[in-house]
Amino acid sequence: MSLFRLDASIRIDGSASRAIADIVEAEWRAGDPGADVVRRHIGTEPIPATAWADAVSAAGIPESQRTPDQSAATALAAALVDELVDADALLLAVPLYNFGVSQHFKTWADLVIAEPRMSPGSTLLAGKPAVLATVHGGNYSAGTPREDWDHATGWMRRILGDVWGLDLKVVTREFTLVGVNPALDRFSDLAHELRVQAEETAREHGRALIAQRQPA
Repeated sequence: MSLFRLDASIRIDGSASRAIADIVEAEWRAGDPGADVVRRHIGTEPIPATAWADAVSAAGIPESQRTPDQSAATALAAALVDELVDADALLLAVPLYNFGVSQHFKTWADLVIAEPRMSPGSTLLAGKPAVLATVHGGNYSAGTPREDWDHATGWMRRILGDVWGLDLKVVTREFTLVGVNPALDRFSDLAHELRVQAEETAREHGRALIAQRQPA
């Protein structure tokens, strides 16, 4: 069995999204210590911003007539899709940046969608178990003053769950900037409570990932 893990954080040390995804991965490994984990770090090793346009423009053009950039983009798109297809389960760690979708994740998703195997109506990934681990510097949960400021998670749910058909579970940790931004210090107790809840949810999702891949 194998797990594909995508990290979109621009940070290595101190990354909250990597930390919550580490918990999911640890549960996966506990269930199958010999399982392979294939990694792609798009936050620190980003997909070229021009790759999507090159892949789209290459559509319908014979391979022999494509530019070097078009050929490279289509090859990269195929490699990205292969990573998703070959894995038994997926783990995607994507932080909220400036209230929206990480540019690195959006570029990656656009290039995956540009690959012919992922054209509209594709069921290539349908039913594959996946966990989306996301983190928010503030608190955007229901009932908070900024509950409608998260413009990323809903979009990612649409792409991963509705468009690609993944069997998607989501874990979100709120208030990761408490302890970093002094203006949020008064929320320390709540932030701790939300962190504990998110970490337990991450464990549950990790166990579910491995359970879904075990023989009945």
